[in-house]
Amino acid sequence: MTHSPNDTIQADIEGRLARAEPDVELLACERIAAQRLRIVIDHPQGVDLALCERVTGHLRDLLVTYGIEVSSPGPQRPLTKPDHFRRFLGRRAKVRTRAEWDGHKSFTGELVGASEEEVTVAAESGVVSIPYAEINRSNLLEVSE
Repeated sequence: MTHSPNDTIQADIEGRLARAEPDVELLACERIAAQRLRIVIDHPQGVDLALCERVTGHLRDLLVTYGIEVSSPGPQRPLTKPDHFRRFLGRRAKVRTRAEWDGHKSFTGELVGASEEEVTVAAESGVVSIPYAEINRSNLLEVSE
């Protein structure tokens, strides 16, 4: 399997945070422009400005190459790992696939299952199981959505 430069950056950031801020979880690392990264973090006690500033400090050397935005997940929290999907079973989410899957590329519905290999969503089009490798991006939906 080939790793993209973004995967390498994300793995580097995860390693740094595991050592410097072990309670901080890296939820997403997106390259939003050629020289700009958006980093979404979470913490059991929540994310505040001081934590975002500390995380930015741990990544200071990356600022030579990238502009970095560090933020909290907010109500539309990204779901990027099997544990994230399991933690939010019963909640509504939007899952977008890399290619068409069961005739669709986007599934919105209740998270009803999450194994190590795939997530199962009760979407408007029916219940569908999607392998994590096929997911482009996914996030929780606000309760009112």
